[in-house]
Amino acid sequence: MNMRIRVIGVPMDLGADRRGVDIGASAIRYAGLNDRLRQLGYTVLDAGNLVVPQPESHPSGTPHLKYLEPIVQVSEKLADSVTEALQEHDFPLVLGGDHSIALGSISGIARVHPDIGVLWIDAHADFNTDKTSPSGNIHGMILAALAGLGDSHLTNLGGWTPKLKAEKIVIVGVRDLDSGEQDLLRANAIHVFTMTAIDQLGFSEVMRQALAIAGEGKKGIHLSLDMDAIDPRDAPGVGTPVRGGLSYREAHLAMETVADSQQLVSMDVVEVNPILDSENATALLAVELVLSALGKKIL
Repeated sequence: MNMRIRVIGVPMDLGADRRGVDIGASAIRYAGLNDRLRQLGYTVLDAGNLVVPQPESHPSGTPHLKYLEPIVQVSEKLADSVTEALQEHDFPLVLGGDHSIALGSISGIARVHPDIGVLWIDAHADFNTDKTSPSGNIHGMILAALAGLGDSHLTNLGGWTPKLKAEKIVIVGVRDLDSGEQDLLRANAIHVFTMTAIDQLGFSEVMRQALAIAGEGKKGIHLSLDMDAIDPRDAPGVGTPVRGGLSYREAHLAMETVADSQQLVSMDVVEVNPILDSENATALLAVELVLSALGKKIL
């Protein structure tokens, strides 16, 4: 518990159509994140928020890649911030914002940990490209871009591609995929545990397998947690809710299993939308899950 946590906020809502996730980082802080981390025994350095342009101040650009330019610019700044944190032996905890922030956070991590495995817990795979996305929203293209697929402005962030090896990407909790995205996932042999697989295997076994894949070789794991992975009954304040998600207890089990692996080197928490929330319930849950991922136990 002597590790320092560096909290980096990214108030990004350029990657999705629905407004509100730009205040998600503030909602998570307001829910007591930093104090709760200190109570757990960590030192916390809150680096504040990166500056992100508002959609009203910037043209959306091509409909197949909305807000591409500002997303890339912010991602470059975030990658630098995350790399700096790791080089100073801090644990980067990145608060979104929409899931497009993972382009910057994981790019920054991959500079320091080139064989990093990624556990992507999400109702969506975010494995579209500009050729397959029905919306043109970049938050749905990020994992594909990190694997080297899609527009070169995304894939070549920082000057190299791919950031991730396909065999070390594991997606858990998926229940809403586009048809072109399904084809890309199959073609690239991405490990996907859908909610159906969770029902069939049991969540404990799914997490065991997921961590064995992402953590193969003991090179470290990055956890990217989209709060819409959790059922809307427990996490109502998200931009793209999908019924039939992880339960409250399953979400905690996932985080506790990650903590027990002792391989976690960085984490994103994204898609908290306070405008759609009920009494900040989703942000409060996000804080609970961060604590579980970082070692808080029942006993």
